[in-house]
Amino acid sequence: MVLFDNSIIRLDYAPASDILAAEYPDLHDFLLPDIKRRLDTLVDTVRNYDVKRLLLDSTRTVTTVCEEAGKDIAAHLAAGLLKTRVEKVARVQSVSPTVETKAQKNMEHVRQSLSLPFELRNFTSRPEAVEWLSVR
Repeated sequence: MVLFDNSIIRLDYAPASDILAAEYPDLHDFLLPDIKRRLDTLVDTVRNYDVKRLLLDSTRTVTTVCEEAGKDIAAHLAAGLLKTRVEKVARVQSVSPTVETKAQKNMEHVRQSLSLPFELRNFTSRPEAVEWLSVR
């Protein structure tokens, strides 16, 4: 069931599997304040529905922001998720090698700067990510 959908982010929740799927937003400088608000919406949804499994789909994500802004957005999301009971976060990789290189650096920054109480893994396909999330 779709819980939220706008031009920045879409949140689709499957209660039977307790998986909240989010299409990761495009990252552009002019959208950063709106992106942070929508990531807060994502975190609020995880908290309100007590979601334990989160799927971040980055397959179509486009990014034009500098490295620091990308790290800031990733850290903002991770810090928000620290305040929830999420247990697993699966990220489906971008098809763009440039975007994926930036994303890997951002994930490494998050892992080094925050002590994550949840598992965070990258996957090359959505079915593979859903399968991992479904394992209890």
